[in-house]
Amino acid sequence: MPFEEMRHTADWSIRVWAADLPTLFSEAAFGMYALSGVVLADFPRTQKEFITHSPDPENLLVAFLSELIFLAEQEHIAFDHFSIHIDGDQLRTDMTGAPIKSIKKSIKAATFHNLQIHRTDRGTETEIVFDV
Repeated sequence: MPFEEMRHTADWSIRVWAADLPTLFSEAAFGMYALSGVVLADFPRTQKEFITHSPDPENLLVAFLSELIFLAEQEHIAFDHFSIHIDGDQLRTDMTGAPIKSIKKSIKAATFHNLQIHRTDRGTETEIVFDV
């Protein structure tokens, strides 16, 4: 798996890496869902589109994860497929998912705490802290 849970005093934290920025966003979503123990129902399948603008990749990532947290909380759906396109300050995501069958612990927010996306030997990498 291209993410690992990190020890953090009061919240949850994961380090995520991928070959490119769009894949990093997808892996961050999968890591977030794994941390909270999300299990999807088989049916019905649903599709959503999310478009946002932000001045930098870190803001785009927090906006994206915040939208997923909102949809999980308000509409009780999560996603297992993402088609992510980033063009400058714009993020466009087509997502496919299903209702949440079960969840172990809800995540309240994706935070900006020490958030920095950077290039490493593994590709693009970041550490994300979640408020639980």
